[in-house]
Amino acid sequence: MESLSLPQARKLALLSQGLPVKTSQGSAYLKSLDVFERLGYVQIDTISVVQRAHHHTLWNRNPNYQVGHLEQLVAEKRVFEYWSHAAAYLPMRDYRFSLPRKAAIKSNQQNHWYQKDHKLMRDVLKRIEDNGPLMAKDFVSESHKSNGWGSKPTKRALETLYMQGDLMIPERRSFHKVYDLTERVLPDGLDTSMPTEQEHGQFLVLSYLRAHGFGNLAEITYLLKGVKKQVSQTLNELCESGEIEKVMINGVEYYVCCDALTLLNKRLNKKRAKLLSPFDNLLIQRKRASSIFNFDYLLECYVPATKRQFGYFCLPILWGGTLVARADCKVDKYTSTLNVIHLFIEPSLRTREVFLSALEEELSAFSQFNQCSSYTIGKVSPYINIT
Repeated sequence: MESLSLPQARKLALLSQGLPVKTSQGSAYLKSLDVFERLGYVQIDTISVVQRAHHHTLWNRNPNYQVGHLEQLVAEKRVFEYWSHAAAYLPMRDYRFSLPRKAAIKSNQQNHWYQKDHKLMRDVLKRIEDNGPLMAKDFVSESHKSNGWGSKPTKRALETLYMQGDLMIPERRSFHKVYDLTERVLPDGLDTSMPTEQEHGQFLVLSYLRAHGFGNLAEITYLLKGVKKQVSQTLNELCESGEIEKVMINGVEYYVCCDALTLLNKRLNKKRAKLLSPFDNLLIQRKRASSIFNFDYLLECYVPATKRQFGYFCLPILWGGTLVARADCKVDKYTSTLNVIHLFIEPSLRTREVFLSALEEELSAFSQFNQCSSYTIGKVSPYINIT
């Protein structure tokens, strides 16, 4: 069994993720679609102290990305909204692999957040069928009490119908979901056949390994329900067929696609710094980020202010082929300024002046992406000072 050093593993993970980008040629819009098809999903998040996570993740892999690309990709039915390990946008080419989860929720083999109100669900579905796409606010929620994140009964019915596949989201308006019948949202000619267990298992394994370079059973099945047995069986089958192989990284056994190791012959752009979203595909699995990048990360916006170590919305910073810092950032829309409230440098960083030069270039670009004309750095800890 081949072994990879941690620097090799980091390089393989970053190149597989398309980070950081060296140059971007051709259509910026089509490049955005390419990013989806490389990653398999882009997580959605509502926090907007800087540009929202889904836009941020796409921009980090496509420097010419425009926020309008995502809306266009959804409108042109190249990307759809559903669930990966969390709420996400996914490439439409992979639509059929969302069907097992939807079928499991519809048949009650898999629990969803809400208890089903079948009569209300039928009424909601009929109204959308008759009237066309609707938002939750288009429904009056009668005398029922709110439940679950303060949501109303019709909102719960809409979300259940969406999760079990009867409804899809053809657009968002001011970030609010618009719901429509699935058959009216899907593009013509799309394969909507239910994948076999073997097909589904192969999709989960191979899409993860291609997007991340390497992975193990726990990572591939992260927050996915009811697939661990199938994925374990698929890993064994693909090893036997020679499509994937095992490697050792830092004393842990992983799987890689057999052609993936040739990526190590490519050059990694170590000079470019990148501010990553807390929800970026590279580090959304915190345990993996810790073991491979030696970077312990917790998003502290959900932590009481008095207990935060790094700040409300701290962005991990990639440079030199690893994660070397984190920056608590917030956009001030009134002054058009990107404020780095506090920059924290990891102890592992050695060439700080070179890093800071790269960071300034990235902050300038990130400011423009956030529609800011300037940026400020308020405080740096614990090793250096910026005058």
